[in-house]
Amino acid sequence: MTPAARVQASIELLQAMQDSGKAPADRVASAYFRNRRYVGAKDRAAIQGVVYDVLRRRAQLDWWLARLGIVVPDARLRVIACLATITGWPVDEIAAAFDGGRHAPAPMTPAEQAALRRLPGRTIDHPDQPPAVRGNAPSWLAPKLAEAFGGRLDREMAALLEPATVDLRANALKTNREEAVARLRSEGVTVEPTKLSPLGLRLVGRRPLGETGSFKDGLVEVQDEGSQLVALLVGARPGMRVVDFCAGAGGKALAIAAGMANKGHVIACDVSKVRLEASARRLRRAGAHNVERRLIADERDPWIKRHKRSFDRVLVDAPCTGIGTWRRNPDGRWSLEARDLEELVAKQARVLASAARLVKPGGRLVYATCSLLPEENERQVEAFLAAHRDFRLVPIDRLWADAVGGPPPSPPPYLVLTPARHGTDGFFAAVMERQPDSAAKPGPTLPQPSHANQSA
Repeated sequence: MTPAARVQASIELLQAMQDSGKAPADRVASAYFRNRRYVGAKDRAAIQGVVYDVLRRRAQLDWWLARLGIVVPDARLRVIACLATITGWPVDEIAAAFDGGRHAPAPMTPAEQAALRRLPGRTIDHPDQPPAVRGNAPSWLAPKLAEAFGGRLDREMAALLEPATVDLRANALKTNREEAVARLRSEGVTVEPTKLSPLGLRLVGRRPLGETGSFKDGLVEVQDEGSQLVALLVGARPGMRVVDFCAGAGGKALAIAAGMANKGHVIACDVSKVRLEASARRLRRAGAHNVERRLIADERDPWIKRHKRSFDRVLVDAPCTGIGTWRRNPDGRWSLEARDLEELVAKQARVLASAARLVKPGGRLVYATCSLLPEENERQVEAFLAAHRDFRLVPIDRLWADAVGGPPPSPPPYLVLTPARHGTDGFFAAVMERQPDSAAKPGPTLPQPSHANQSA
C-alpha cells in the first residue's frame, strides 16, 4: 500500500470504530481487515499503529485541535493531528497523502490545511493540559482516578498509555515453565520469565503465536500475568469443587484446572453462550478435563440456589469498568460513561451476594476486578462484609506464600496490581472465608485502608 492508502485506511478504520458504538476496537479492526485480505502484515501494523495512537491519546489530540478552534474533530482531523504530533510525519508528506487520488483521502479542507500548518513541531504533551487531558481519560472520571492513585496519578496514567505486554502461562497439565521456554525458543519465539507469576512468560518483541506448535499443542495460553496471579490466589487444590462464576472465555478457569491437576471439579459459569463456546476450544487444547461449562440466565439463576453452600472455592471475576486493561483496550476510555459505573457497582454487589451462596462453611470467596476504582473494589468488599456477617476477610499475606510463592506484591489486606508498579494489567482481588455456622460473630472486622495508598 502507498502511504496515502495507509492514511485513508486509518481514517476508515477509526471512523468504523466511532460508528460502532461500544463494540470493542479489536473486534471492529478484525472485521475491517477480514474484508480486506489484500492488506499485508506491515500495512496492517502501520494502519493499526496510527489508529491506536489516536485512541490512546485522543484527549490530548482533541485539546490541541480545540486550541486551533476545532471543537468537534472528526476521524480525518484526528489522524492528521496524530501524524503531525505523534508519528512525526513532515508537513509536505502529510499534505501529499491527501491528494484525492485512488485509495487516497480526499483533498484537505481549508480548516484541515490550517490545522496542519500550525501543528508540526508540537509535542503531544503541554504544561497547560489538565490532569484528565494529560492522562487521556474522560473528564468525569478524573476525580475518581485521583482518589485511586493519589500522588502517583501521573505515573499510573502514563503507564496505562503504554502498549500492553503479551504474557503467556505455561500449562502445568502439559509442561513446566522451563520446558515451555525451550520449546518456544526452538520455534523462534523469545520469552522471559515473569517476575511475579511462577508460571508466566513474557514475549520479547512481536511474533504471531497462533501458528506455533507450543500454542496449538496447548503448552502455553495467552494470559496477562496479573490474571494468572488472581487465579493462583484462588488456592484451588486437587479434589476441590470450584466455581468460576463469571468465566467469560475461560482464562482463569483454565489456570485453576491446571493447578488442580485435572482432579476435582471446576464449573465455569457465564451468561454468554458465545463466550462459553469459545472456552470449550481452549479447554480441549489445554487438556483440561475437569471443567464443566454452565450457561446461566443471570446472577439469580435457580442453579445457584440448588447448589448453595457446596463449593470449596468461588471466584467472582466481576463485570467492571476495565480501567486496568486500558493498555490493551484503549477504546474503553471513550466508551465508558458515568452511568455505566453506577450500573456496574450495583451489578457487582448483586453478583457477589448471589455467588456467595455457593460457598460452603470454611470455603473461600475471591472477588476480583480489572478496575482500579475504590467503589468497584475496596468499598464493594467492605459493603459485602457488612451485610454478610458469616464471611471474614483473609489478608493476602496469609495466603500468598502457599498460593503463589514469595512475598505479596502489594500491602495487605488486598491484592492491588497496577501497570506502573508491576508491569501487569490493573487488577484488584480480595479473599473472604465463610465461617462455620457456630463461629459467626456479631459483626465483621473491617480494614480501613487508605484507598490512594492501596492503589498507588
